[in-house]
Amino acid sequence: MAVVYLIRHAQASFGASDYDKLSPQGEQQAARLGEALAARGVRPDLVVSGSMRRHAQTASLAGFTAEVDKGFDEFDHDELIVTHKPAYRVRAVLLADMARKGNPRHAFQEMFTAATQRWIDGGDGYTESFHTFCERSDAAVRRTAERLGKGETALVYTSGGPISVVVSRLLSGGDGLWAKLNPVTINTAITKVVSGRSGLTMVSYNEHGHLDGSDLLSYR
Repeated sequence: MAVVYLIRHAQASFGASDYDKLSPQGEQQAARLGEALAARGVRPDLVVSGSMRRHAQTASLAGFTAEVDKGFDEFDHDELIVTHKPAYRVRAVLLADMARKGNPRHAFQEMFTAATQRWIDGGDGYTESFHTFCERSDAAVRRTAERLGKGETALVYTSGGPISVVVSRLLSGGDGLWAKLNPVTINTAITKVVSGRSGLTMVSYNEHGHLDGSDLLSYR
């Protein structure tokens, strides 16, 4: 069988003006990931990533250069927020609203959950629908697996959204688990999918032993 390791990017710069770059903690996570992959003896035949900078940085700091497949890109979280509440197009308005709630991180998560649910429910105003996002994420992992020969291995550096699509579909045959899986995907966690005669099978999800016992674990 062939193996596809789906790896969530390291911590990005949440709350900064440019989210799409690794934080100092994220850089440490990516380096730790590289050490863990080396310790496992992982020698990939193929390394792929989405087109986000955080994907490429995670791959690079883990010791790999990845070719780009935009099918592994994350959904546009900024568009989800602005479509949910157009006033949040002005960043200062968003930050002020969150601050007024007393716990900005908790307030943001509540708002983002509502914004995401509107997208899942098929609301209008999005460049990419939830269904389209799920279809292209699923297609990306399948075409990656199809490139592998028997016994070969691929590393895929991507985001929590596409990984959650793949896991939801392999576990349930649909996208109904996505909203529960996506928020709990850990930075640099590894999900293992094997490809054989019966198709794709998930054998482990969100494995993050390389972060255990440290203060590096993060979800956002």
